[in-house]
Amino acid sequence: MSKSPLKPPGGAVLATDQMNRVLGLPNLVLFGMVYMVPLTIFSTYGIVTEITGGRLPLAYLITMVAMIFTARSYGLMSRAFPVGGSAYVYTQRSFGPNIGFMAGWALLLDYLFLPMINYLLLGIYMHEFFPAIPPWAFMLAGMVVVTVLNVVGIVSVARTNIVIIGFQFLFIILFVIFSVAYLKEQVSVDLWAPFRGNGEPGGFAPLAAGAAILCLSFLGFDSITTFAEEARNPKRDMPRAILLTTLICGLMFVGLAYLSHLVYPSHEFENADSASIQVIFAAGGDFLAIFFTAGFICGALGSALISQASVARILYSMGRDGVLPRKVFGYLHPRFKTPTFVILIVSLISLTSLFASLEMVSAMISFGALVAFSAVNLAVIKYYFLAHRQRGLASTVNYLLLPLVGLCLTIWLWTSLSPLSLQIGLAWIVLGLAYLGYVTGGFKRKAPMLDLSE
Repeated sequence: MSKSPLKPPGGAVLATDQMNRVLGLPNLVLFGMVYMVPLTIFSTYGIVTEITGGRLPLAYLITMVAMIFTARSYGLMSRAFPVGGSAYVYTQRSFGPNIGFMAGWALLLDYLFLPMINYLLLGIYMHEFFPAIPPWAFMLAGMVVVTVLNVVGIVSVARTNIVIIGFQFLFIILFVIFSVAYLKEQVSVDLWAPFRGNGEPGGFAPLAAGAAILCLSFLGFDSITTFAEEARNPKRDMPRAILLTTLICGLMFVGLAYLSHLVYPSHEFENADSASIQVIFAAGGDFLAIFFTAGFICGALGSALISQASVARILYSMGRDGVLPRKVFGYLHPRFKTPTFVILIVSLISLTSLFASLEMVSAMISFGALVAFSAVNLAVIKYYFLAHRQRGLASTVNYLLLPLVGLCLTIWLWTSLSPLSLQIGLAWIVLGLAYLGYVTGGFKRKAPMLDLSE
């Protein structure tokens, strides 16, 4: 059982419990890639292709550029604070504990509901193969597997990641081989068509709308920061892992979208939601389509695995600070060194996915992610440029201008949020403010801060 944290002068809370530092750079990149799900390109393939008039690769390129700026900000903050907690810790140390709490609270929307959306996808796809079994049965089975792996420990999760990401890469390799073979049989192939589209709709506005939707495909690089306390060399490896994950997955998305459009040069589908099946069937027939479905299911399971582990460590960080009840949220299992109680709580919350809709869950994820992205870009400016007064030319570019670009791009993506996203997100923020008011005695005192000199 974890020991009660000591309280040094000033109300700070010493973090005396430490997790096992077993993750190297390859493991961290794998975590991010599994969390992003390389096959996620096919989940919104038809929708964004129709919106952009057949220019999906270009939309992905725009989104990747926008995400790189924010990923860079995450990397800078992870170097300054190589501990778990992600946007929560970064804003806490830059703006104070109360604002840090609200950033962490908003981030919970992202992490709490990502397992849910993956359980929903798992149930939907498995039910298609086995219609006699209801979707909820597959969802419950997935929850049990994910929970057990996370309780057993991070090493088991890392080993499972290797299998899951390997299966997805195998499909990608097969898809590329089948697609190239298919294209060789064609009389002529327009290599620029995937970037030019067919002009309907044309202009930049449809591209911007498509790029905003594709922002969801890049959710994952930020999850790497929550494993800082289990990384062997967090100050060196965390920034590298964040940028590598964003670049690798971004280029993979662009490449797969480009190849897919060459194989199926149309933006009109029988069903936009399942348009990827038409593309994959055109490239490799029934075999590749079935293989894709199996890979997508593995990807959804892997994403649920990582997202549950991530939110458990964010809640553990908050519990260790005393912002959440320490006896429950700050507890580490004596043998596995994992936040067991928190993992079980997240699993119970995931049960609500049995009654939730994809639309509602997606809306909550979008709001939470964009709040966190904005907060981290602002944290770089506050911590490096304002608080530490790094004002040279290079520092001004690194710690003011580039984070401002990331912030502006994030705000631009906010403009695409649906009214439902804003309503649910604002309701969550109000709930967070109410709880913060309770734990701070009506905002008369600050939320406790974590002493990082451990």
